[in-house]
Amino acid sequence: MYYIDYHHHSNHSFDSKAILMEICKEAITKGVQEICFTEHFSVNPNAPTYGHMNWPNYLADIQKCQVIYEDQLLIKIGIELCEPHLMREQYKAVLSTIPFDYVLGSVHNLAGLTLRKYMNAHPNEDIYLAYFKEMYELVTYADIDVLAHFDLMKRYAHATRGIYTFADYQEIISSILKMAIKRGIGLEINTSGWRTKLNESLPFLEVLKLYKELGGEILTIGSDSHKKEDVGAGFTEALNLAKEAGFSSYYTFEKRKPIRIDM
Repeated sequence: MYYIDYHHHSNHSFDSKAILMEICKEAITKGVQEICFTEHFSVNPNAPTYGHMNWPNYLADIQKCQVIYEDQLLIKIGIELCEPHLMREQYKAVLSTIPFDYVLGSVHNLAGLTLRKYMNAHPNEDIYLAYFKEMYELVTYADIDVLAHFDLMKRYAHATRGIYTFADYQEIISSILKMAIKRGIGLEINTSGWRTKLNESLPFLEVLKLYKELGGEILTIGSDSHKKEDVGAGFTEALNLAKEAGFSSYYTFEKRKPIRIDM
């Protein structure tokens, strides 16, 4: 088993105080063999993720850790882009010279509001449908490698609106996954939900099975941790879930090219 964590945040993200070097030390202690840092980033001035990233500092920190832990941990350069299907030219202008290994795309905001605020502001709307429609736009137009936490809306909605029923949204979910497969975009098993009251992965088994049935192959695994203690969390559970969905491999990335790892 090759132990990876392909979704981790440090203090280079607005919502984390974790020090990159300390995360690497913890990862080595736990036996993680490869990690990709995926800091939040947006070019939208109205998004919470805007204005925090200092690219020279981030890249310098990565390079320093790569040198120090060269023989103990493979460290990759990643990013998590917020609504990268919007303001595409602005994203391209900022990111074109950065040597990413891996680019995650996510929907954290709808109509200029965070998912939680959007949900609260639209008590009578089908918020899951609104979210999945935005995901379809993302996967259709964004320059990304993998879809992050596919059904993130349930993290905010499960306590008050409940967890969505797969059959009710299978058509639009299928459309999203078909477009992802067509464009060579992968799907992430995000383990963060297992560490909350949600108590399930993002996405859950039915989505993974459908992705496999439609011909999807590129699958990554990430803790989505914002603190060092959770590095690598849920990896074994994610592997078991992937196997249950019919997968026999998962992927890492180098210079934005997927690398297959057999289970």
